[in-house]
Amino acid sequence: MTMFLLILAALLIAGSGLPSLVSGRRSARGPVLSMAIHVLASALGIAVLLRHDLAAAAPLHWATTYRFPIGKPALQLDDLSAWFLLPIFLISALGSVYGLGYWPQRRHPADGRKLRLFWGITTAGMILVVLAANSVEFLIAWEIMAMAGYFLLITEDRRPQVQQAGWVYLIATHIATLCLIAFFVLLRVGSGSLNLWPTGLTHLPRAMLAALFILGLVGFGCKAGLVPLHVWLPGAHANAPSHVSALFSGVLLNMGVYGIVRVAAIAGHPPIWWGAVLLSCGMLSAFLGIVWACAQRDCKRLLAYSSIENIGILMTGLGLAVLGLSLQHPLWVALGLGGSLLHMFNHSLFKPLLFMGAGGIIHGTGARDLEALGGLARRMPTLFWLMLVGAASISALPPWNGFVSELFIYLGLFKTLQGGTPAGWAALAVPLLAMVGALAMTTFIKFTATSFAGQPRTAAAANAHEPGSMMLAPMLLLAAGCAIVGIFPQLFTGLLDHAIRAWTPWNAPIPLETIIPLGCFTAVALALFFAGGLIGVLAIPWRHARIRNPGRTWGCGYVSPNQRMQYTGSSLTQALTEMLRWLVWSTRRQPRIQGVFPQPSNYASHTPDPLLESVVQPALHKAGNTLKSARIFQSGTVQLYLLYVLLIVLVLLLV
Repeated sequence: MTMFLLILAALLIAGSGLPSLVSGRRSARGPVLSMAIHVLASALGIAVLLRHDLAAAAPLHWATTYRFPIGKPALQLDDLSAWFLLPIFLISALGSVYGLGYWPQRRHPADGRKLRLFWGITTAGMILVVLAANSVEFLIAWEIMAMAGYFLLITEDRRPQVQQAGWVYLIATHIATLCLIAFFVLLRVGSGSLNLWPTGLTHLPRAMLAALFILGLVGFGCKAGLVPLHVWLPGAHANAPSHVSALFSGVLLNMGVYGIVRVAAIAGHPPIWWGAVLLSCGMLSAFLGIVWACAQRDCKRLLAYSSIENIGILMTGLGLAVLGLSLQHPLWVALGLGGSLLHMFNHSLFKPLLFMGAGGIIHGTGARDLEALGGLARRMPTLFWLMLVGAASISALPPWNGFVSELFIYLGLFKTLQGGTPAGWAALAVPLLAMVGALAMTTFIKFTATSFAGQPRTAAAANAHEPGSMMLAPMLLLAAGCAIVGIFPQLFTGLLDHAIRAWTPWNAPIPLETIIPLGCFTAVALALFFAGGLIGVLAIPWRHARIRNPGRTWGCGYVSPNQRMQYTGSSLTQALTEMLRWLVWSTRRQPRIQGVFPQPSNYASHTPDPLLESVVQPALHKAGNTLKSARIFQSGTVQLYLLYVLLIVLVLLLV
């Protein structure tokens, strides 16, 4: 019954865009009906998953009685896949509600129906990816998810930058698919069946296991956005509609993480170098992602690079867990995988919150450049407080949820120093992780201060307006989720213990609550909330008194200061970006002031993606120019094309 209800929820979600599609181009009823179907189906899915997981039910396997050339279509559900399914249902439902206010049909008659159709198909594809029990099924679901996601990305396909981002995404996702096809072929040879995620393949040659790991890491790492496979991610997240960016960052990236988590367990007790590679890739992605984010002016591109950072953090935890499997340290497994999975869930809460907040800024001002904002706290007070919650959560400040998951990973890395284990070098990630945390705080101080503090820098910021209730309601729920996980993490440790047990069914994992006294953590978190609220209440009379009795201060020589005489986001982080210029590669156009009466001039800066703009794009242009010679085969003659088909069939028959 559980599997039947999950399949029903997936089918309803896949078809949720049909009412909007068949309605008029400016219809209001069709989108509302699509949203209602999506929300109800997602609620059904969440209820079924919680009932299955809280009951500690055995893994489910469902298969048809009909056999096809690819085998029997089958689905499977265990506690690990249930953990990845929860944010899919939750974020897609909240995003469909947000979309009614952010992307109303009457204002977007040309592409609103397309967006809602592919929103449901993308979500259903992700559900099938996690539930698939057969390699061919998985690849079909993966391609459905990838192609539907492409059409979501290019919603505004009339803009050249959207078209370019779409092409980069399409090329990257199909390179990943080719790697996964090779991975599943090799897995079929090694395991003897098309069944997914076998464990304990210790009998395979070392070379085959190494090839499986590398192919899986590249194929799934490209979707997850690991450096240097991240090249599609900044452009896609920055150019898609904001709630699509929230779905991509909060959920779609998790599909790559899911694949890497599954691949890491296929060897039972993997070689030590697997954990070392994962931990190194994680720290590289975390550090470079937040450095590049810190230098951005585009608010959505900043959040996109921050997603790379957070994927790196959770991959660091996974690397620690794999080291625990290799060296048989169940404590490392519990803290590493528990922190990684919890950070994945936390990222699915605070990153959609921030992307939706960025969408609220764009919706209210029409601007996405941080240097064109300012003073939004007075004009968007609700959005301001919600963005503060998201910024505190992603910066891992207590008592918000990001702090809890990173604490698990920190403790696990410190544990590698005990007992003289050969993996003590893993603790070197601790200072790097602390540096990443400091950079993340700097980045989001820049984001919130430049956007919400000070005076409006442009007329668009001065005329900003608060988003509507349909946009604020999903953000309020996400902010509440950040607070609940941060204050009461023990509510989720049972689900995490089940997921860890599903990942290593041959081991007896250590319960997380026996490692960390989460009850004491809750008391401290509540005390912090109470102290913050008390300070806020006591500050109200002082603030009103200050407003009633304004005093003039020394103006530092400026008699009539204006909005240009304030710090910008670039100036706040200038010292940091100068120090890391060898990584950031920022370019600047300095103002030229010459003569007694100089001509008007301005300052501009640009921060490129070094890999995308210096390696990938030149390589693609060169390949495109080289392949122009192949156009001689496109003669337009039907007879010649039939000859091509005949030759291909003959070659396949010979093979």
